[in-house]
Amino acid sequence: MTDTDASIDSSNLAYIEALYESYLRDRRAVSPEWAAYFDSQETGGGEISWRRQPQFRPRSVFNPADGSAGVSTNGERVAILQDKVDQLVRAYRVRGHTVAHVDPLDQPRPPHPELEIEHFGLANEILDMTFSSDTIAGPGRLTLREIIQRLRNTYCRSIGAEFMHIDDIRVKNWLLERMEATQNRLSLSLEAQVAILTRLTDAVMFEEFMQTKYIGAKRFSLEGGESLIPLLYLALNKAAEYELNGVVIGMPHRGRLNVLANIIGKSTREIFQDFEDLNLQFEDNMGDVKYHLGYGATWIGENSRKLHVSLCFNPSHLEIVDPVALGRTRANVDRYSSPAAPKGMCILIHGDAAFAGQGIIQETLNFSQLPAYSVGGTLHVIVNNQIGFTTDPKQGRGTQYATDVAKMLQIPILHVNGEDPEAVAQAVTLALDFRHQFLRDVVIDMYCYRRRGHNEGDEPSFTQPLIYRKIKQKQSVREIYRDRLIELGEITHEMAEGIAVSQRQVLEEALSEMRSEKPIRPNGNLGELWNAYHGGPQDEVVEVTTAVKADRLQWVLEKLTQLPAGFKPHRKIERWLEHRRQMATGEQPLDWSAAEALAFATTSMEGLRVRLTGQDSERGTFSHRHAVLHDYQTGETYAPLQHLSLQQAPVEIHNSPLSEAGVLGYEYGYSLDYPDGLVLWEAQFGDFCNAAQVIIDQFIASAEDKWGYFSGLVLLLPHGYEGMGPEHSSARLERFLLLAADDNLQIVQPTTPAQFFHCLRRQVISRWRKPLVVMTPKSLLRHPQVFSTIEDCAVGRFHRVLWDPRKPSRNKVSRILLTSGKLYYELDKYRMDNKRTDVAIMRLEQLYPLAQDSLVEAANRYNEEVPVTWVQEEPENMGACYFLQRRYCKGGIGSHPLGFVSREAAASPATGSSSQHIQQQQQLIQRAFGD
Repeated sequence: MTDTDASIDSSNLAYIEALYESYLRDRRAVSPEWAAYFDSQETGGGEISWRRQPQFRPRSVFNPADGSAGVSTNGERVAILQDKVDQLVRAYRVRGHTVAHVDPLDQPRPPHPELEIEHFGLANEILDMTFSSDTIAGPGRLTLREIIQRLRNTYCRSIGAEFMHIDDIRVKNWLLERMEATQNRLSLSLEAQVAILTRLTDAVMFEEFMQTKYIGAKRFSLEGGESLIPLLYLALNKAAEYELNGVVIGMPHRGRLNVLANIIGKSTREIFQDFEDLNLQFEDNMGDVKYHLGYGATWIGENSRKLHVSLCFNPSHLEIVDPVALGRTRANVDRYSSPAAPKGMCILIHGDAAFAGQGIIQETLNFSQLPAYSVGGTLHVIVNNQIGFTTDPKQGRGTQYATDVAKMLQIPILHVNGEDPEAVAQAVTLALDFRHQFLRDVVIDMYCYRRRGHNEGDEPSFTQPLIYRKIKQKQSVREIYRDRLIELGEITHEMAEGIAVSQRQVLEEALSEMRSEKPIRPNGNLGELWNAYHGGPQDEVVEVTTAVKADRLQWVLEKLTQLPAGFKPHRKIERWLEHRRQMATGEQPLDWSAAEALAFATTSMEGLRVRLTGQDSERGTFSHRHAVLHDYQTGETYAPLQHLSLQQAPVEIHNSPLSEAGVLGYEYGYSLDYPDGLVLWEAQFGDFCNAAQVIIDQFIASAEDKWGYFSGLVLLLPHGYEGMGPEHSSARLERFLLLAADDNLQIVQPTTPAQFFHCLRRQVISRWRKPLVVMTPKSLLRHPQVFSTIEDCAVGRFHRVLWDPRKPSRNKVSRILLTSGKLYYELDKYRMDNKRTDVAIMRLEQLYPLAQDSLVEAANRYNEEVPVTWVQEEPENMGACYFLQRRYCKGGIGSHPLGFVSREAAASPATGSSSQHIQQQQQLIQRAFGD
């Protein structure tokens, strides 16, 4: 070989000699091209002097076109091999998770062809050839065998990482460095190993104890997934290490009791008390089943730093708690820090079937990077039992993993074998370091199994006989980890059993105390924030002053029209601002939008936070609010409500994503941890709350009764029959009235701007915390008769019943109409047009809690026995008709008999024909007047 030919360096020579050795052992071990070459060079004794063969020209195993052998120089051939090795490295990063040993049930995982060296044209003969490994954290040069081993250690052992879908190279490189430098394994001290074993022991002993003491009782045990307890323990310690002040946890019912006992700190005595139904003696406690309950307590980390840990209450709708927990976390972040440097954290625990199957997951994930909803990254933990009740994964999802929906975010997904606690420790450490670094969500998919059925009375082998045959033969994860530590010489068998005996004794003592002493009254654990607030019945509520001095209101309204220098809004907005200035001077009365703005502004200036979100809420669905203005030339935004004074509390008005259940759940959660704020959710149209009915039923309407938690959340639901068809007419008032009992809700339909002003201010100034449902108007937003004066807001309060402002003569009135909402103005117009001075019209502004005394007082302004007729736009089976019939069907309103006028009962809320709507409305009004 001449100098002009590529020389054979030592690494190439080693490569050729390795090929030749393989050729001598078995000609078939090398490619046909190399075999033919060696055949042609064979000499006596089988010795070949490579450097003295003038005809020798090394051949590459690859041809760029078709993968067959081709002629190249040594340098070119080595470069091609290095490229193929680099492709192999990338393949492990992308596909390694597909063959990782993450399943403790060892269900088959077929090999992936992209992880075979033959896929890239590499051969076993070069496994000991040295290549550059600069792209892998560690030594700069490794043999191919060593490279593959490091990659398999990193990506194919007990952790399978999905992260190559992340576009941000900084994020991806950070993950590569963290995982490959350690080969995805945490180096644990003996102290840390004992701590993990102790947490596993706590988890296992709790379940075994409950199984023996309360045989057959439902508890939705954590058996098979006990590694969740050390995972949460490590996560909270990490949170304390990062000096967070609070962690909110949302989870379904499986494993909840174990988490309450071994992580949150609820006494096992209280848990045993729940199982023996001793809470029945507390008559004021309606309560909920024990595996739905929440709790809050102080956690002390290994660094002695304290943080408040709260487990959210949750019904059996599994993932519906997720946005609630996020809302609570954001309230904590807003109060004590900021989304850019959050002092709070949210941990959401999911089931695999629910994570893949429930749409609320997508809505919740979508919040991750939205400015109005971000909490600085959420830790998602999937307790992957590989079954959903009796449904196999192949029936429950069409994707490889339950987590595939999470790929909508630029975040890592770590699949981990729950039977390897040290791999779990690595996953949670990596996850929380990632969250801290990038303020993004991260998912840990902990593969485990469910040792028992869906509940303790269920027989799982009816539907999964093969899996449960295998599960019955398995040791607990505690036993597996204990034996491993003993085998490594880290601990003795006596030490491990000592931990178990100690924990069992603690449980026995708690049970004995519970059975020998008086029951402990359940504690809602609302926290200090709620000390000044209360729920309970309305008759215990002290009326508050909601009026604001007139000169103050005028100043605020004028301030809301002032824009930064050079800011150019749309010309129609300029006219709208001019109208606002005229309202401030008294030249024009207040419209609905101005009254709302005054309520928000004055509340903020009194130090109370205002937060309003909803679809298109910045402008308002009906183009009435304009809380956030846009420069017509630059697109820059300006929110006048945020620039009133340096001392004001924040005013946040945000457009929400196109979601109802997720956003309403989020705002409900926010209200739970921000009692001293006005928190509102606005539906684009009132009937859109249909998509959030689970939040309304399971949380808003019943949380105080079930869990002792209060909320001051406000729902703004545009309602009114305007001929827009069945989907945009009704906010389903009847559903809220059906849910109303024991003063659990406030349901109002104000008809004047001043009433709306006082209602909103009452909601936040009062110490009584109840959800407020407001049937807000649409056409009334610009109705010429719907106005108030500044004086109306400067005096008075919210009135539950409005008397007739036209004051008809007592002796002339022969009919009293009682109505609510926009229909009042249509009835009044008909009365005036037809000179019906014999008819009085009263307005029921608050439908619940019903002000019965006020109604009787208003009706008694007229002669006894004058009939009262309830008039509503909705069909008879909707609206307030049935509700009022139930209240008054026996005796009427005082001495006044009660009748009803409505559209006929119907399956659909309204007609889709505009002309038919007008006809129906006219007939309705005529019937109300007896015409």
